[in-house]
Amino acid sequence: MAVRFFQNPMPEFVPEATPSTPQEQEEALTVGDSLPKLLAMPHAPLSERLKRAALDLKETIVIETWGVSWRKDGDFSLYCGVLGTAFLLLKSYEVTRNGNDLSLCSQIVKACDAASVRSRDVTFICGRAGVCSLGAVAAKHAGDDESLRYYMAQFEKIKLSKDLPDELLYGRVGFLWACLFLNKHLGQGTVPSSYTAMVVDEVIKSGRRLGRKGRCPLMFEWYGEKYWGAAHGLAGIMHVLMEMELKPDELEDVKGTLKYMISNRFSSGNYPASEDDRKSDVLVHWCHGAPGIALTLVKAAKVFGDKEFLDAAMEAGEVVWNRGLLKKVGICHGISGNAYVFLSLYQLTGNVKHLYRAKAFACFLLDRAHKLISGGEMHGGDRPYSLFEGLGGMAYLFLDMIDPSLSKFPAYEL
Repeated sequence: MAVRFFQNPMPEFVPEATPSTPQEQEEALTVGDSLPKLLAMPHAPLSERLKRAALDLKETIVIETWGVSWRKDGDFSLYCGVLGTAFLLLKSYEVTRNGNDLSLCSQIVKACDAASVRSRDVTFICGRAGVCSLGAVAAKHAGDDESLRYYMAQFEKIKLSKDLPDELLYGRVGFLWACLFLNKHLGQGTVPSSYTAMVVDEVIKSGRRLGRKGRCPLMFEWYGEKYWGAAHGLAGIMHVLMEMELKPDELEDVKGTLKYMISNRFSSGNYPASEDDRKSDVLVHWCHGAPGIALTLVKAAKVFGDKEFLDAAMEAGEVVWNRGLLKKVGICHGISGNAYVFLSLYQLTGNVKHLYRAKAFACFLLDRAHKLISGGEMHGGDRPYSLFEGLGGMAYLFLDMIDPSLSKFPAYEL
């Protein structure tokens, strides 16, 4: 089997160099290996370089995903479709306050609204709820009360079928995340807890039914597989449940499920992709493996104040540092997504080691991603300009590196 990651060439830590003039910094990067110089660059000039790179990428992404490409494939999803471009534009607007970004974001969401109106998918990342909730938040930013009312009315029409799975990308918790997104940006109670409680109850009942057959309090299936990861499995479901109002016994089941995962991780600190796949220690992705689970463990450390969760999250972070420079660029299964593990650990602990590691992954992408992709050494993604598989995720990470204390893994952390 081919090695899925690059050997990490970066030192454990590089202190920041003495600030120099912008001209001296640019000249230094043209001589010798530029990666060590980027690693030593102070935050202010580096964040400016990352910002410029992100905004340049954003323009390319808009051209490549909106217009001809959009008319050709019609993918409205946040995951690989044009709604991901709208989400990136909203992020760009929040950073730069460029009104053109917000206007184009709203325009794209309007097209996604028309394309998704008959969709049976109900989640934030892949379904109708993502379109309506992002549309409402963009309208709120724009002061467009008419559009805000429209998108909220459309959101209220979304129906959850009885045969819906429970996972994040296509299931109930993916809808719940959209509710949380609305409450965060439009105000608590926008989606009342009396409504979300009914969905949470269905998720808990489903997890307990399958959990009774094993030692894990909650267990779930998606297409016959008992996944553990963020996209389709336990980590994603637990992550969202910890954001909800849970009864004490439900909270204990979430805690017990996470402890079960920790006690059954690989000796390397990585995690199985599924309950029945306990031998294949190869995936170090947000979707399957240590990165997505680490983000959930950081959340658990905040919710429960249990050192076991913090220790396990940091151990997973070591896996990401050693094996997380993947030969892909995106946030779902690429370097961009893996960098968020370090940002999350930094926010929790304040330890600059984690901030340096996030900076290192971002600098590796800034310095080498385009060369590695063009040389065939790195996969640019089946949808190379998308948010979750391609350069959209890299641009989003670069924007988040401007103020690492506020960064959030897109469509996962709140």
